[in-house]
Amino acid sequence: MASHYTTTRRVEFRDTDTAGIMHFSAYFTYMEQAEHEFLRDLGLSVHLRDDEGVISWPRASAKCDYLGAARFEDVFQIHVSVARLGEKSVTFRFRFTRDDTQLALGSITAVCCRLDPSGGPPRSIPIPTAIAQKLGQFVTAEGKRATEATDDSGPSS
Repeated sequence: MASHYTTTRRVEFRDTDTAGIMHFSAYFTYMEQAEHEFLRDLGLSVHLRDDEGVISWPRASAKCDYLGAARFEDVFQIHVSVARLGEKSVTFRFRFTRDDTQLALGSITAVCCRLDPSGGPPRSIPIPTAIAQKLGQFVTAEGKRATEATDDSGPSS
């Protein structure tokens, strides 16, 4: 069973501050890019169509703790895992490393929603079994314990 997905990025000039250090906001862009790449690797997307319509994953939470500096042209890795897989939501964990140096730890919680074709608000739904099975391969040991200890009803709308 897989424990995480890893991708590599290079710090772009546009993502740095005047000191050449990666700006804090760039980590969120890199997290989302890594999430999309991870999902594509699983044959999924943040915007899926099934027999009932469109499923999407609005964000309920995003955070990042900064532990070290990444500088212009540094090559770093983003390790993606599932910190928690609930009934209606998933929390992705992102660990940024350069060589053996940990640069940041982040997370994004997304809620599985059915989009209203008439333009109304998204409605949270249980994560379809096929999607949950694919994501379940990447749930961390801590995430398994947390999922077993709590009930996730997710946001109602």
